[in-house]
Amino acid sequence: MSKKMVAYFSASGVTAKAAKELAAVCGADLYEIKPETPYTRADLDWTNKESRSSLERNDPLSRPVLADYLADIAGHDVIFVGFPVWWYTAPAIIKTFLGAYDFSEKIIVPFATSGGSGLGKTAETLREIVPMAIVMEGKLLNGKQKAEELKKWADSF
Repeated sequence: MSKKMVAYFSASGVTAKAAKELAAVCGADLYEIKPETPYTRADLDWTNKESRSSLERNDPLSRPVLADYLADIAGHDVIFVGFPVWWYTAPAIIKTFLGAYDFSEKIIVPFATSGGSGLGKTAETLREIVPMAIVMEGKLLNGKQKAEELKKWADSF
């Protein structure tokens, strides 16, 4: 049995809830990915082309600074990485997180919450950031998950 971690970024609490459910059903360690400068409501206004999230999305090199670099990646084989979907992909803070650690030979399993869009090419994008890892196709975890189904999915890695 592999040692699992659920690392997640949550802007509004929705992804945090899904991450906590996932960690509980599969017995994984939990780690919150936090930006050094927390996002405000104005930062998250996707209708404003000048909002922080919009600017980060439009800059492929954007890497917001993390609040800490304390995730125990080395001590885990499978890392579930959770985030809200922003414009059909992971927010820039996820790219910062993946670039900050050595994920060589780790299995990365993206999961996301979304108000209406799918994961798009998220796995493909993440594979470019961590080419030495095994990045699996992701799953949307919107709403309340059935514990049995969530466990079966998590245990498949």
